[in-house]
Amino acid sequence: MEHEASIGRRRFLVAGGVTAAAVAAGGPAQAEAAGDGTRVRFVERPAAATAGGLYTPNRAPLSPTPFLKLPPGAVRPRGWLAHQLRLQLDGLCGRYDQISGFLAYDTCGWVRPDQNAWEELPYWLRGYGDLAYVTGDAAALAKTERWLTGIVATQQPDGWFGPARLRTSLEGGPDFWPGMPLLSAFRSWHEYAGDDRVLSFMTGYFRLQAAQPAEVFNRSWGAFRWGDNIDSVYWLYNRTGEGWLLDLVRKMHSGSADYVSGLPTRHNVNIAQGFREPLQYGLLDGDPALARATYRNYDTVMGQFGQFPGGGFAGDENTRDGFDDPRQGFETCGIVEFMHSFEMLTRFTGDPVWADRCEELAINSMPAAFDPEQRSVHYITSANSVRLDRTAKLYGQFQNGFGMEAYLPGVHNYRCCPHNYGMGWPYYAEELWLATHDRGLAASMYADSTVTARVAGGREVTVDQRTDYPFEETVRLTVATAEPVAFPLYLRIPGWCRSPRLRVAGRSHPVSGRGPGYVVVERTWRDGDRVELTLPMRTSVRTWARNHDSVSVDHGPLTFSLAIGESWRRTGGTPDWPEYEVFPETPWNYALDRPQPGHLRLERRRGPLPANPFTPQTAPLELRARARKIDNWQADPQGVVRELQDSPARTDGPVEEVRLIPMGAARLRITSFPVAGRGQDAHEWTLPAFEASASHAEGSMLALYDGRWPSSSADHDIPRFTWWDHLGTEEWVQYAYREPRRVEGCAVYWFDDTGIGRCRVPASWELHWLDGDQWRPVGSPSGYGVALDTVNRVTFDPVTTRGLRIVAKLRNGFSAGILEWEVPAATP
Repeated sequence: MEHEASIGRRRFLVAGGVTAAAVAAGGPAQAEAAGDGTRVRFVERPAAATAGGLYTPNRAPLSPTPFLKLPPGAVRPRGWLAHQLRLQLDGLCGRYDQISGFLAYDTCGWVRPDQNAWEELPYWLRGYGDLAYVTGDAAALAKTERWLTGIVATQQPDGWFGPARLRTSLEGGPDFWPGMPLLSAFRSWHEYAGDDRVLSFMTGYFRLQAAQPAEVFNRSWGAFRWGDNIDSVYWLYNRTGEGWLLDLVRKMHSGSADYVSGLPTRHNVNIAQGFREPLQYGLLDGDPALARATYRNYDTVMGQFGQFPGGGFAGDENTRDGFDDPRQGFETCGIVEFMHSFEMLTRFTGDPVWADRCEELAINSMPAAFDPEQRSVHYITSANSVRLDRTAKLYGQFQNGFGMEAYLPGVHNYRCCPHNYGMGWPYYAEELWLATHDRGLAASMYADSTVTARVAGGREVTVDQRTDYPFEETVRLTVATAEPVAFPLYLRIPGWCRSPRLRVAGRSHPVSGRGPGYVVVERTWRDGDRVELTLPMRTSVRTWARNHDSVSVDHGPLTFSLAIGESWRRTGGTPDWPEYEVFPETPWNYALDRPQPGHLRLERRRGPLPANPFTPQTAPLELRARARKIDNWQADPQGVVRELQDSPARTDGPVEEVRLIPMGAARLRITSFPVAGRGQDAHEWTLPAFEASASHAEGSMLALYDGRWPSSSADHDIPRFTWWDHLGTEEWVQYAYREPRRVEGCAVYWFDDTGIGRCRVPASWELHWLDGDQWRPVGSPSGYGVALDTVNRVTFDPVTTRGLRIVAKLRNGFSAGILEWEVPAATP
């Protein structure tokens, strides 16, 4: 099933509840009470008609929400999730202040306002604090409190806090963006420790924001991320009830980037944070069109750029038209921000599809963003990736001109991601369980854990969850309570689950629906009561029609990748903070043969679940599949898997049995597979007619021949190739042909960024052709033009060659670049 077809039923939030259509679709399916008074019903999506709940529900006029966040520390994970949190605490996030100068307390502008600082400390502290709360680690708790206390001490009488420089850093006005993640850190601290200094601190800061002119809210990164700030304002309003805070929300919404009309940004992290802003504002405004805009924003980006498994989209810095193959990647910041958005939307709407999406990213994409010990991180994670090294990928895979796939501590290489990733697992752990509007509990996502929370009448209960989910299909719950208490227990049924089974206190109860939705169990709970929920997992195959009819394989919530032998090479760093590149040791260019569930065999590792199931050696499940190699599916000159072509792919290779392992366990992986074919409908896969290379390169080699002719030499809206930062040197760029080619002319469009950068047309240039193994100047060239804003054409005596090269002499003090270089075949 194609991704866009799996998005599911649309449900839209409005003031006071849900639309009439949604109520009709998602209302409760009634069931008769069992002999012990247990009632079981199924709802597609719970609706909160009136405000309620024990954990600070929305105040009027904000719309009530079905679910409420529990305080940090209410959920205590065990098993594989606890191990991931321990790796994080002992690894990069927990000890990042040892190597990141941005986190040096004595010189950080967030506690020393005369010093410099920006987003790095806020990013890190947001995740590190919640890591401390969810693990209960005493040293991390003390360090968190020290930082927050130091930041509070910097607040000025007008509400400003932190680096003085940021007061005027954006067009003479304040940069509010880096304060947004810090507000999240303060909120978590208040929920955990009850420190009321947070309320006055945030009140003062929001008064400062309320005094700003509207244009301040539409500057730089903050313009696209005010949804984070809106959530913090709502949080404070629900605790203080001060009406001017809602006026601030209206001002932020109207003054910032417009997500209601569509996606105003291409930047992947902006999208991951910002797409939800209309629905958030809709909690105040009540217009159902606002919720529809958030759903539409998600559908838009995923429908075009999310056409591969794992839950992310092709946003290696920015989304780019034509760059939607599974070899493209999703920034680590984007992974954790998308998860955070999905967690928020689950609470705001009750729509289980958002929890499904959070889970898909968490267990399939996020683990591979780190090395198995979480000592290093990479910038980009791809669904199809066969080499992870430090090379800048110049053939169209990634946009940035630096290596983004090697595992590095990344203080300066990646900068944002290693500071920001820390909220991913802690937030996921905290949102396993939610409070409900009707004073119950909801199991929103599943992992071995306990939750202690107040329910109906304010009584405290503990629910112990025993499970190896997502590697097994049964969840076992035991209720501990000092006295009998009646409350509803919501159990999410994932969208992939067709026939859930339920037992309560030893009795089976029929479930009248299938995922996505919730089973609601209502009864008077007694100490020791048990619930057993089974979510039968089946093996299934998804077809991605918009990505060349490629396929991916799932078992329950887990997506599977080809098991590629991994050669890890340490290339630098220290024993504590290593730098790694990863290279393939086994073939990867397989198409699946007859990829139907009946031809896929599941095998389960014997024994208990490994502490870390996200490595090839410890993966508890694997699938065996039939496959054939495609000879012409090869890596490009920089080791990047080439783009998919149409399936079925013609191959005469023998059938082989290959291993598939959970996607989260595979750092090298093929996850979107071609389908093997041999009949008339099979497509012959081809290799490019030539490869481009250069003496030095920045930008994209693909830009040379992507067919996108510029509007001018200063066109920055299309990809470009440059020799930056080489200045005044002699440089070359060449095409190497697979077969001899007869050529007699070419066309060059030069790049020139006068007034912006230091690229100019070259001082001079000429063409050389490869004669055997010798490069020679072409004969009788018509002239080597360097005109701006036009195509410079040159003809020469015809030659038959395997290579053509531009040799350019750069101007003193300047570099040069090319926007398009066309070499047509000569007329016979």
